[in-house]
Amino acid sequence: MIYQKLRIQRTLVMALDLALTYAALILAYHLRFTWPIMPVTKGVPPFEPYLALIPIITLIWPVVFYFRGLLTGRPRRSRIDEILGVFTAVVLAMVVLNAGLAFYREFTYSRLALAIFAGLDVVFVALGRLFFWYAMGKVWAAPHRRQRAVVIGTGELAKAVAEKLAQHRELGLDVVGFVDENGGASGKVGQWPVLGGIGELEGIVKTHGIELLYIALPMRSQHKVVKILRIAEPLLLDVRVVPDLLQYYALRAGVEDLDGIPVINLTAIPLAGWNSFVKRFVDLTFSFLGLVLLSPLLALIALAVYLQDRGPVFYRQLRMGLDGRPFWILKFRTMVVDAEKHTGPRFAQPNDPRVTPLGAFLRRYSLDELPQLWNVLKGEMSLVGPRPERPEFVARFRARYPEYMARHRVKAGITGWAQVHDLRGQSSLRKRIAYDLYYIDNWSLALDFKILMLTLLRFWRHRHAY
Repeated sequence: MIYQKLRIQRTLVMALDLALTYAALILAYHLRFTWPIMPVTKGVPPFEPYLALIPIITLIWPVVFYFRGLLTGRPRRSRIDEILGVFTAVVLAMVVLNAGLAFYREFTYSRLALAIFAGLDVVFVALGRLFFWYAMGKVWAAPHRRQRAVVIGTGELAKAVAEKLAQHRELGLDVVGFVDENGGASGKVGQWPVLGGIGELEGIVKTHGIELLYIALPMRSQHKVVKILRIAEPLLLDVRVVPDLLQYYALRAGVEDLDGIPVINLTAIPLAGWNSFVKRFVDLTFSFLGLVLLSPLLALIALAVYLQDRGPVFYRQLRMGLDGRPFWILKFRTMVVDAEKHTGPRFAQPNDPRVTPLGAFLRRYSLDELPQLWNVLKGEMSLVGPRPERPEFVARFRARYPEYMARHRVKAGITGWAQVHDLRGQSSLRKRIAYDLYYIDNWSLALDFKILMLTLLRFWRHRHAY
């Protein structure tokens, strides 16, 4: 049932995307040539070659939108994520389109017309999607279109299933409550009541008009699944079984095929394959441009660091990166020379006497991190990712938090999801790990751009930059 709804919504939103993209192309031609926003100096070209782009767009746009995760059949987590996702997908689709047109010699397309097309496409598709998901929310909110469900189980897995169903109202499901696998329990799990035990399932179904059953039992109770299925079969319930993988869960799981045998990969992450290539391309482009454009500022900071005490300008420190491999991170020196000679490795503290006055200013605005653009260019780091730590601290943290090492499944970053939420320095390590794992599990190019924009907007507000 859920798959059918998602398939319908995926088809509808893809058709809407294409229709709005066609409209953007046609309007872009008219804005450029029929109602020109800039003077036309080389004559008005025929409209037919632009119409001939429609079949090409029909091939390129759905493929790019699919690989950017925009054709899942459900809305993104927020409107900003939806808009950023559309922006990223349109940019990539335009890159592919222009690359193909570069080999087409029979007709020269106006660059300004294509630029107008891209801008209109982002606006049209983003607004169209926001309206579409709003409309679908209204459609599935209708009482006659919704189905009532119960979750068998009262543990963490069952609670997680109920919360996910509640988050995705577009699926048309309402969770009525839980059924305790051990029987006799009462009270609540989260915001939902425990309606009774498995022995009372038939009565619960008839009393509450249940149509859908989610079985979310812990491993120790899996033997009860057969009993539940025997009760559910004559009641004509739709039944879904959720395997208990939370105790092994670290990152997003994926299913692989072993010659017909399904194998669940518990360490699959979105940032792999084509996605890793795209992220590396973005890192190379922006780190190179950053080093070039910021070179006057970098030179000025380097001179200031040298003049304050005639010491080294840069500070190299061993950090742990992708797959636990160490690398030398590069920073502007913000402490006195040999600051750790007597103290050994430790975090900076508020009003730390080892930090120079210039160093305090650089740390306050994260300017000491700018040389790490060189680490990004070399491929040791990424623009966005979990912040790398020193091996000494990693050994300490992994002993306290076993999930800490999952941060090293992606490249370390200059900024990250935790940092834009002001989690750095002496902030809660547990929260930083949670935010880093969220980033890894939910990576997208749109999320990277969102973090970069938030970094630029919030860099002066960090309260933990000592």
